[in-house]
Amino acid sequence: MDDPEVAQVLRRRREDQPHRRLRKGMYILPSLFTTANIALGYYAILQVTHGTAQDPSHFDNAAKAIGFAVLFDGLDGRIARMTHTSSDFGRELDSLADVVTFGVAPALLAWVWGFRQLPAFLGSSELTGKLIQLGAIASFLFLMAGASRLARFNITSNPQPSNPGRPGKKYFVGMPIPAGAGVIAAVVHFSEGDPIASVWSCVTWMLIIVAAGYLMVSTWRFYSFKDIDFRSRQPFRLIILFGALFAGIWFFSRYLLFVLALTYMASGVVWRLLWIFRRKNTPPPSYKEASQTS
Repeated sequence: MDDPEVAQVLRRRREDQPHRRLRKGMYILPSLFTTANIALGYYAILQVTHGTAQDPSHFDNAAKAIGFAVLFDGLDGRIARMTHTSSDFGRELDSLADVVTFGVAPALLAWVWGFRQLPAFLGSSELTGKLIQLGAIASFLFLMAGASRLARFNITSNPQPSNPGRPGKKYFVGMPIPAGAGVIAAVVHFSEGDPIASVWSCVTWMLIIVAAGYLMVSTWRFYSFKDIDFRSRQPFRLIILFGALFAGIWFFSRYLLFVLALTYMASGVVWRLLWIFRRKNTPPPSYKEASQTS
């Protein structure tokens, strides 16, 4: 006759098997969002290669794909933390996805949309040739800055920003690469994909690209929004705020996303300047780096 204790253990194992399978399946969920992130980046690259001055809608489609990728990038990390399914594989996959979707895709979009189409409007000349070359350099610097930002994030532990914020708040050290890509996508979407057609607009665009790249590799603080806990009961006004934000993006995406992207980019500069004017000889407050993704 079988031992009752052994039979009980075997019964518990059989009962736990569905829970274990469900647990293993939960680990796939964040990776699915990361896969969608990569797919959107690949789609954006394809759209950029098809864009021309005569058919600029492809540029707008690429910008929209990058914008949706920013949303998926935020969801995969938050889902992994909420379901306790974070893993080394997920973090590495997420970093590689970010290089493609928020590095290669926006850099290519910034160059083709902002510089490569100039001969169609200004004609082929030495000036347009130089602007195209300088634009390629600026776009490459953006790509390298984004990759360096990801590499620094992966190897550092609890880094300190050069202008610490308030204790208890979570900040990024340097502008995260999804925000940098969001700036590129928001400007292109604001123009509805119509390429740049003047020299001064081209120079301004070049400065925006270089500034976004510099802010990514800087040690300036940027708010991470990681202290917002969606699992707890939220105040009614916060629900109204998110509802109004969603409605605004749905109906006025061009203008609202443009303002949000540039405002977030400028916020790091403003906080840096305020810190310079207000800094004292007191020791900086304690700081904890916010988790960017998975």
